Amino acid sequence: MNTENETASGGGRGGGAPGRIVSRKEGNVFVMGIDRPEKFNGFSPKMFDELAAAYQAYEDDDGARCALLYGEGKHFAAGADLNLVDLDFNIFPDGVVNPCNMGAIRRTKPLVVAVQGVCFTIGVELMLAADIVVAASDTRFGQIEVARGVLPFAGGTFQMVERAGWGNAMRYLLTGEEFDAETAYRMGFVQEVVAPGKQFAKAMAIAERIAAQAPLAVQATMASARTAMLEGIPAAAAALPATVTRLRATEDFAEGMLSFKEKRDGRFVGR
Repeated sequence: MNTENETASGGGRGGGAPGRIVSRKEGNVFVMGIDRPEKFNGFSPKMFDELAAAYQAYEDDDGARCALLYGEGKHFAAGADLNLVDLDFNIFPDGVVNPCNMGAIRRTKPLVVAVQGVCFTIGVELMLAADIVVAASDTRFGQIEVARGVLPFAGGTFQMVERAGWGNAMRYLLTGEEFDAETAYRMGFVQEVVAPGKQFAKAMAIAERIAAQAPLAVQATMASARTAMLEGIPAAAAALPATVTRLRATEDFAEGMLSFKEKRDGRFVGR
C-alpha cells in the first residue's frame, strides 16, 4: 500500500511527465491526492494512469471502505494539460477502474470528493462521477470544452443532465461559462459548501462516517441505487429480495442487530 508521499502509479504513458497522484490510508479511508499544484493540478498522461491505478488499488483493498479524492494546493484540477495530453477519447487505461465511470470496470465502493479553487473540465467530470462532493465556497467550476472545439467526453454531457436537468446543464455546457459553488449546490453537483480551507476536513468526516457503517450494506445500497438509475426502478426493485436475503446471512447483519439491542455502535468486519 502506498504511503502519503508515494505515487499510485500503474506505469504506462508519460515516462518522466510532470505531476503525480499520491495515496495513503487513514484508518478505513483510502485518500487520493492530485499533486501538481504549480500547474493548478492540470493532468499529464502519467497522472491519468496513476489516478486509475489508485482507484483500482482502492477497489482491491478490503480494508478500505470509503475513498476521498482531493487536490493538493489551492486548486482541485484545472483539467488536462493540453501541452502534454492528446485529446484522445481513452484518457484512462483499460483493464482497471475508470475514475469517470466510463469504462467496463466501475467502482463499487463509495467516494467523497473535496474541491476548491479551479475545478474545470476533467475536474468537474471526476467530481460528478463521485458519490458526495464537498466544495469550498471559492470554487470555480467550468465545462469549457466547447471553446476548444470539442465536447466533454468523460461523462460531463450526461452526468450534468442527470444531476441538474436539461436546461440547467445546457446553460453551462453550451456556453462554457464558469459557475460558482452556490450554483453547483443548487444544481445538485455539490452536496455541501464550506468555508475555504475546510473542505478536506468536512469530506474526511463524511468519509469516516461512511467507513464506520457495515461495508457490504453500503456497497449494496450503492448498487441498488445505481441499478435504478441505469436500468430503471422495476429492475432495482426486482433485485431487492435476493440482496436482502444475502445481507441477512452476514456476520455484519447479526452485529448490527446486536449493537442495536445493546445501544452501541456496530463493529463491522465486512463479512
